[in-house]
Amino acid sequence: MDQHAAATPTQFLLNGTEVKAAPRIGERLSEMLRERLGARDVKIGCNAGDCGACTVLVDDEALCACLMPAQAAAGRRVDTLSGLVAQDPDAQRLAESFQHHQAAQCGICTPGMMVSAVALLREVPQPSEGEVADALGGVLCRCTGYRSILRAVQMAHAADTLAPAPQDLGAPARRLDGRAKVTGTERFGDDVAPEGALVARVLRSPHHRARFTFGDLDAFVAATPGLAAILTAADVPGENRFGVIPGFEDQPVFAEGETRFRGEAVACLVGEAEAMARLDLSAVPVDWTPLEAHLSPAAAQEEGAAQLHDTRAGNVMCEGRVRCGDAEAGLARAAATAEAEIETAFVEHAYIEPEAGYAEMVEGRLHVHVTTQAPAMNADGLSRVLGLPRASIRIAPTAVGGGFGSKLDLSLHPYIALAAMKTGRPVRLCYSRTESIATTTKRHPASIRVRVGADDSGRLTGMIFEGTFDTGAYASWGPTVANRVPIHASGPYHVRDYTARSRAVHTHAAPSGAFRGFGVPQSAVAQELAFDRLADALGQDALDFRLLNALRDGQPTVCGQVFDSGTGITACLEALRPAWTDALRTTAAFNDAGGRLRRGVGIAAGWYGCGNTSLPNPSTVKAGIDREGRVVLHQGAMDIGQGSNTVIAQIFARALGVPASELVLVGPDTDVTPDAGKTSASRQTFVTGNAAKRAGEALRAAILRTANAGPEAAVTLSGGTIHVEDGGRVHRLDPAQLAPDAEGYVLRAQESYDPPTEPLDADGQGVPYAQFGYAAHLAVVEVDIPLGRVRPLRIVAAHDVGRAINPLLVEGQIHGGVAQGLGMALMEEFVPGRTENLHDYLIPTIGDVPEIESHILEIPDPHGPYGAKGLGEHALIPTAPAILGAVRRATGAEVTRLPLTPARLRAALREAGHA
Repeated sequence: MDQHAAATPTQFLLNGTEVKAAPRIGERLSEMLRERLGARDVKIGCNAGDCGACTVLVDDEALCACLMPAQAAAGRRVDTLSGLVAQDPDAQRLAESFQHHQAAQCGICTPGMMVSAVALLREVPQPSEGEVADALGGVLCRCTGYRSILRAVQMAHAADTLAPAPQDLGAPARRLDGRAKVTGTERFGDDVAPEGALVARVLRSPHHRARFTFGDLDAFVAATPGLAAILTAADVPGENRFGVIPGFEDQPVFAEGETRFRGEAVACLVGEAEAMARLDLSAVPVDWTPLEAHLSPAAAQEEGAAQLHDTRAGNVMCEGRVRCGDAEAGLARAAATAEAEIETAFVEHAYIEPEAGYAEMVEGRLHVHVTTQAPAMNADGLSRVLGLPRASIRIAPTAVGGGFGSKLDLSLHPYIALAAMKTGRPVRLCYSRTESIATTTKRHPASIRVRVGADDSGRLTGMIFEGTFDTGAYASWGPTVANRVPIHASGPYHVRDYTARSRAVHTHAAPSGAFRGFGVPQSAVAQELAFDRLADALGQDALDFRLLNALRDGQPTVCGQVFDSGTGITACLEALRPAWTDALRTTAAFNDAGGRLRRGVGIAAGWYGCGNTSLPNPSTVKAGIDREGRVVLHQGAMDIGQGSNTVIAQIFARALGVPASELVLVGPDTDVTPDAGKTSASRQTFVTGNAAKRAGEALRAAILRTANAGPEAAVTLSGGTIHVEDGGRVHRLDPAQLAPDAEGYVLRAQESYDPPTEPLDADGQGVPYAQFGYAAHLAVVEVDIPLGRVRPLRIVAAHDVGRAINPLLVEGQIHGGVAQGLGMALMEEFVPGRTENLHDYLIPTIGDVPEIESHILEIPDPHGPYGAKGLGEHALIPTAPAILGAVRRATGAEVTRLPLTPARLRAALREAGHA
């Protein structure tokens, strides 16, 4: 019997309704639910039972649908999130609680979390934190840090008392888009393709480096039922290369003759869905000749090493430098000096939603529906690849199930676009988890050396930083990392004799790119470790040492930039003092008792420049009032979980003078929203927020002019009428009586904002950013000496956000950043060819993230909208160095390679004298 033939139809109850489907033999329940029965609220993140996103109830038991054969559902009852929220009181209360506690950020893991929680709540209406952690332990989240999820489940039966907060600035308002996330109606990249769309699959290199030749592809297509086409480099009508930095567009859509990393694409196969599901890609006629590969910067820079790109001598892609004063002289006059050398690993973004989307031709134009962080930038890149005018391409983004930087780059976009153009039919593609991890960008591995000195009072006298970053086979955001790191490598401290150099080196690994911090988290680990050692050498308290050297208003940064206000690092460090004092006392008392466990406390600070480095960085926002009296906000800032859909609307609404709930939101779409720039570099609240503020003010001014009212007048909307109250007089504007423009707006505004920056000179002196955000973290850990296991017990995180537009969203960013920093410190390491799934590549689970205490500080920034600063990157930067410092203080062990796995820690413990 053909193992792929349709089996006897499977009949069962789905959300209370009897359904029937005929899956292939061996088909997963998750696939049958999504593809045959339209249950798109069941998400697939791994197809291996590792992420739990596909969790459903089967006869009231929470199970991963990807691990259950479809035929096994026969005669049973299956419930998904959408059905539960429609019918089940526990699920309805839970949905309210998830929104109230910001427990759904991007929303891709939310169905799995909520379904698992419903099963628990039916048994234990008021569960303990431990019971929730046990019940949800099989579901991964990459955004929230889990603490809000724990609270939401515990408080579910209090949900009817959790009234939504006001939506004004400073209030912990629920997400404006939150309802879709908790009801299963949000649509992500693999949820939107039309029925009958063709399916694409990408043929990739199984070697780190290889030559290859194709056999007769035409004959293979002709002999394979349901296969429509095979695309190769010969089918690229424009330039067979893409990238994100002008001058560094070096990555081919399809390799030509030789591949440079394991997983590099050489062809794309397109066909009917059933045919592609059973297609064996190893049958495609291609011959491989493996070649010597260089998998580290050291190997890639050896004499005689193969050059990945002819124009980059020694495989050095680019370098960055910042220099002020005389660092060597500063070190020479120091009363004490310290050094630190650290190495960090590739870190995978591990968003729960793999790359996905579909493309189609619509009246001669290409429409691409895809999960992305940068729709306008993606359209520009596709224009180059496809040889199409920019106006012929529309990027209509779906919801994004996490991004963190990697979904800035083109990934599957060219394949589905080329396939749609070739076949004339809609074409969809969703990466497998292995494909996603193996082929998309990573955090740059780094080898860093820091030397630092201070006088006998503890004030810094000089610092030298040298860092080498593995940028992989292609550039991606490597130039940005190389340029940003030297600016930030001093940390948020005052040092006037300083030299920092960085270099990005090509290797035969997957490209390194943007990942929450653009290299700054790696540099912070080395810099903060060196500061800990220097404080010890001086006999000073680690917190006092940092406060003594913290950058203050009026002091120049290492780039010579001076901020007259808004420098918030001192406030962040001072906010940690009570916890620091207490933790020093309690950990010392614990360790005095002896035993196999040791506890320690670490502290670290960080800063981050919001937006592009010394480059134009504009955002544009458009708004209008239509003839029905609706206020429509067009804003193109991609929400990848951080909450820009809500924050931008709150800022605009404040400027206009109406509640955010009154707005009609039109999200990112290159046909209907202006370019708000990419969602990266902690720029959206700051940059697009300023554009939204200006647009709100401009639309308000247009209303007041039309009503002949003064600047202090109040504007309200009611029943399609605009009411303008001015000095006791009420003017009523009927939009239906005003002439509409081509878009149907009777009043409109469009405004832009570009942060004021200046170019850097050869020594990195200038104005790289209009604002920085500041952070300081404290970590308390427990170390099991015999096992080499580190258990974080508590994180205290102080963040200067300028103005907390929405404290609920701020706390969500802090928690998520802490969890990712914890993963970087203790467990996350991508090894090409070895850790290409969520079983071997470990990210923190709900049981790994400890209590997080957030201190939200507001030191207003003169450039920020209502004083606000960016936050996304800052939340990650101090966590890993704080944890490393805590382990060092607990054990005396000097660990200089991250992640701090038990094997590495045990080796360091032995060197430190622990048996």
